[in-house]
Amino acid sequence: MQSNDVRTLLHCALPTVAAGMVGVAVSAAVVGSKGALGAAFGTLLVVLFMVSGLMVLQRTARSLPHLFQMMGLLVYTTQILLLMVVLTALRSSSAFNPKCFAFTLLAATLVWIAAQVRSHMKAKVLYVEPDTARTPS
Repeated sequence: MQSNDVRTLLHCALPTVAAGMVGVAVSAAVVGSKGALGAAFGTLLVVLFMVSGLMVLQRTARSLPHLFQMMGLLVYTTQILLLMVVLTALRSSSAFNPKCFAFTLLAATLVWIAAQVRSHMKAKVLYVEPDTARTPS
């Protein structure tokens, strides 16, 4: 994993986990332990989905750079659809509070996306690699 990918991962995961912790605290205060459990599960799910998507994109960029943009759109669309499927499947769960789960999942997803946009805007990645073999005359 390249250093800029690790930096992107940290800049996305840390705010998402922080937002999840806020969601857990608010859910615990409002609903109780079932709310806190739902919020924690929602945060964990978002972090796992988004980290796996980032890993897939990183591997695609290394092996098939010409497909990178298309794979990015496909990965993000798939992630959002899978999160929607999980949200729909667990909507009537009695193990945790589904509303706390849903709101924390939504908040964590939005925080991850915003952090990733900010991280990519701040990254100083060369688009063209300079030719180091040739020296100027």
